[in-house]
Amino acid sequence: MANQETQVLDEIIVSSRRKMLTLGVASLAGLAVGASAIRANAATAYSDSDILNFALNLEYLEANFYYLAAFGTTIDVANTASMNAKALTITLSGTVGTAGTVTGGSKVPFTTIPAASYATETAVEEGKHVQYLLTALGSSAVAQPAINLSTSFATLAAAAGIPNGASFTPYDNDNDFLVGAYIFEDVGVTAYHGAASLLTMSANLMAATGILAVEAYHAGLIRTAINAIDPTGTSIAEYTNMISTLRASLSQAGLLGVAPSAYDSNPDDYGLANTPVSLAGGPNVTATRITDADPTNVIAFARNTTQVLNIVTGGGAVSGTTETKPAIGLFFPAGMNAGPNGFK
Repeated sequence: MANQETQVLDEIIVSSRRKMLTLGVASLAGLAVGASAIRANAATAYSDSDILNFALNLEYLEANFYYLAAFGTTIDVANTASMNAKALTITLSGTVGTAGTVTGGSKVPFTTIPAASYATETAVEEGKHVQYLLTALGSSAVAQPAINLSTSFATLAAAAGIPNGASFTPYDNDNDFLVGAYIFEDVGVTAYHGAASLLTMSANLMAATGILAVEAYHAGLIRTAINAIDPTGTSIAEYTNMISTLRASLSQAGLLGVAPSAYDSNPDDYGLANTPVSLAGGPNVTATRITDADPTNVIAFARNTTQVLNIVTGGGAVSGTTETKPAIGLFFPAGMNAGPNGFK
C-alpha cells in the first residue's frame, strides 16, 4: 500500500480503538490492546472431526441469522415461506455438548428485491451447509449451542463506533441487514481458509474448500451490494471500515509476540471504504475494496481457531501456556460445543 493509504488506514484503526476503549462494553473486556495481554494460540492438535465441528458451530450461527431475516424462523422450524424457497427444515441431530436455544432475530421487512433475494438464497445455502456437516459428522456432530442474535449486534456496533450502535439491529431494514451480514461473511472465509491446512483427509479438505468458495461468494455479494448503495463510503460502507477495524483488533489479540503496533500496520481485515480512488468516467465513479485480501498478493486472509473465537465471542478466546479463558460471550453466550479438546 502507498504511504498515504497506510496513513489513512492507521488513523482509522487508532480512532476506532480509542472509541472501543472509551465505551467500556462489558462483553469486550477480553480485548487485549497491550503487549502484556498478548497470549499464544493454544497448541492443540485438532482432528478432522474437531475442525468440521468448529465449522458447524459457525454454520449454525450464520444459518439461523439468515433464516430469521428471510423467513422469520430458526432453522429447525418449518414454515410456508421457507418451504416455498426450497429451504430445509433442519433436524438438529447433533448430540455432542449442550444444546441451546436461539434468542433474538426476526423477519426483515425488505423493500428491495436484491437484499431480499440475497437473504433468501443465502439462508437456503447456509441451511444446507448445516445439513451437510451434520450428515458428514454423524454421531460425532455437536449440538446447536446457545446463540445470541439479540444483543450481540448492538454490542459489536457500539464497540466499533457505529453511530447509534447501542441500538443497532440487522433486522430493521435492508441496509442494516446488509451491515449485519457483513459482520459474518468475511469471518467465515478466513475461518475455512485457516482450517484447510489442518485437515488430513482429502475428502474433508475438498468439502471445506468448496464451502469456503460459497462463503466467499456470499462475502463478495454483500460487499458489492453495500458498494452499490454507498459507492463513496459516506454511510454504510464507512460502517464496514469500523467493523473491519474491530474484527482485526479482536483477531490479533491472542497471538504470541504480536504487539499492537504490528497489527495496526498489518491488519487482516479491510472495510469497503478504505482509501477509495476515483476512476476515469465521471466524478461519481469510485472504486472501493470489494475483495478482502492481502493487498500484496491478493490472497484471502486465514485465521486460526483462537482468532475466529476472539471475533465471535468478543475477545473471550485469548489463551496461553499458563491460562485459558473460555471462548464464551457475544454470539455464543455459553461457548461453542466441541469434542474433548474443546476450542481455544
